Amino acid sequence: MGDDSLRWDTETVCGECGSATAACGTELPGEMRERLLAEHGATELRLGSSVDRRAVMRVLRRSLGLGLGEARAVLDRGYGGTLPEVELLARRLRVVGVGAVAVAGAGR
Repeated sequence: MGDDSLRWDTETVCGECGSATAACGTELPGEMRERLLAEHGATELRLGSSVDRRAVMRVLRRSLGLGLGEARAVLDRGYGGTLPEVELLARRLRVVGVGAVAVAGAGR
């Protein structure tokens, strides 16, 4: 996590021939995301008891690319994802004065 964005990278080496590959990017491939969630469990976004719902909605819409109704649904039901995804969202919320934390392992 850097510069208010997420990046991923992976490297593999073949045990048979020694061939190595490396890959990186900003958008985490779906299968990698699912593997991270399976191995580490989901992280849950927790908001403070008294939050400015409008500020939360703005951050959700901007960060997750959601429409108004979708952002409202996320605000009502909660948000979970990988630890880096949720921590980035919590940081963005704290920047605008919303008490937010990422709780790892909440989805286990």
